[in-house]
Amino acid sequence: MPSNPPLLALLLHGHLPFVRHPEHGDFLEERWLFEAITEVYVPLLQVIEGLRRDRVPHRLALSLSPTLLDMLDDPLLQRRFVRHVDLRLEFAERELTRTAGDERLRRVVELHRELFRRARDCFVDEHGSSLVPAFRRLQEAGSLELLTCGATHGFLPLLAASPGAVEAQVSVAIAEHRRFFAAAPAGFWLPECGFAPGLDEVLARHEVRWSVVESHGILDAVPAPVHGTFAPVVAPSGVAFYGRDAETSRAVWSAAEGYPGNAAYRDFHVDVGFERPSEELRTLLPPTGDRVPVGFKYLRVTGAGRTKEPYDPDLAAERVERDAADFVDGLARRIGAASALMRRPPVVLAPYDAELFGHWWFEGPAWLDRVARRIADGSPGFELGTPSDDLARNPVVQQAMPAASSWGEHGDASVWIAPGNDWIPRHLDGACERMRAVATEMRGATGLARRALAQAARELLLAQASDWPFLISRGTAANYAEARVRAHLGRFARLHDDLRRGTLDEAWLAEVERRDDVFPEIDPEVYTGGGRRPAV
Repeated sequence: MPSNPPLLALLLHGHLPFVRHPEHGDFLEERWLFEAITEVYVPLLQVIEGLRRDRVPHRLALSLSPTLLDMLDDPLLQRRFVRHVDLRLEFAERELTRTAGDERLRRVVELHRELFRRARDCFVDEHGSSLVPAFRRLQEAGSLELLTCGATHGFLPLLAASPGAVEAQVSVAIAEHRRFFAAAPAGFWLPECGFAPGLDEVLARHEVRWSVVESHGILDAVPAPVHGTFAPVVAPSGVAFYGRDAETSRAVWSAAEGYPGNAAYRDFHVDVGFERPSEELRTLLPPTGDRVPVGFKYLRVTGAGRTKEPYDPDLAAERVERDAADFVDGLARRIGAASALMRRPPVVLAPYDAELFGHWWFEGPAWLDRVARRIADGSPGFELGTPSDDLARNPVVQQAMPAASSWGEHGDASVWIAPGNDWIPRHLDGACERMRAVATEMRGATGLARRALAQAARELLLAQASDWPFLISRGTAANYAEARVRAHLGRFARLHDDLRRGTLDEAWLAEVERRDDVFPEIDPEVYTGGGRRPAV
């Protein structure tokens, strides 16, 4: 292979909204984190460690959002995760007894028991209940390039209307990344791939070298890109932007054409939590007794009808091998054709939500493993690398300004300002203006006042999470999402007003700090500069 070969840049975006409820012993939405640890992050670590053990060349990019990092590092959530897994291991033993007469079903139960057992062993015994240092070690070893994103995953094009809002999202995120990884990230994941001209200037002020936009963000750039999405463009601010490759996205994401919909793969939607009698599930259901997924899914996709066949691990493994080969071989043909037309080696940027691999697509981690091994063994004419690798090898980049874009439905901001959630932006704008004013007025505050300013900043950032309007627009956990926005804005308003009046209640503040304890080193004066307002 040439010394400067084409690259496949696989980028997994790891993010969850901050969900932590110490006031409850068992809170349903905390399971989002527990499921992600079990099905996504532990399997991902195992895949990468397996590649390292077998000396398979590999290098991936992984964004870890500040809220996800804070939750992974939280002792309360760590203890609750272990309890979550232990309850499922107990249930698996009961299920093995129940399915003793059905060899096919019993085999699938054993598969799930092993999934939870591996997750517990990896989390507790191998990593001391904290996965963050493991990711840091893999970056230091060269397996991963870690990047950050907005502090709470705020949709930056809409936040840009309020001076200081984007600056706070970026500044706090980079500070958190430094706290966990002792280094600043070269890359910055724009939440929801949301971009508008001017946002690049904020990234540039924080010495971000590269970011990612949706395909049309590059294809509609000004001037037009010479190489389409097979090469980055660099904005006048100096930040390089890579466009999501449409073909690799369709192969994995598409409900109609993507690999996860194959009949051999495990069906995500059919969960025992909706199938078995409630009394059998009593330890796994929430205190309300509501029917929810519990993590045991015994059937495969099978087909379009309602009748489903039991999951067959061997059949799925065969399909993983075929789909990995199809992905690598198809990409080799496309890269070969592009190489003949380009003066620089092509780079294919393939970004995905990390939760696709293992959670939504159970076989996704195995597919990643087989793709990496096939690239290493098959000499397809390209290798795995990251955008930073590409920029180091190919520093001459066409200058162009990416177009406003997102990877949301319709490719714009409409998901985050739609009927049902369109009331949120104006409240966020007003709160940001008040935050900037009070932080400026009380610059240099100490003691209780500074604690209150810091908590007000936390509450505002948490209210800005793009997850809440997204969930409302999709009708998924919409009541919880709306309640979270209103709760954070309400707490912010009280903190702001008490600061103005000098009537701070230390006991109440301490309770809010205990509940929303994200970003322990936040500096509220991040709002006092504001910076230039990005054009939208």
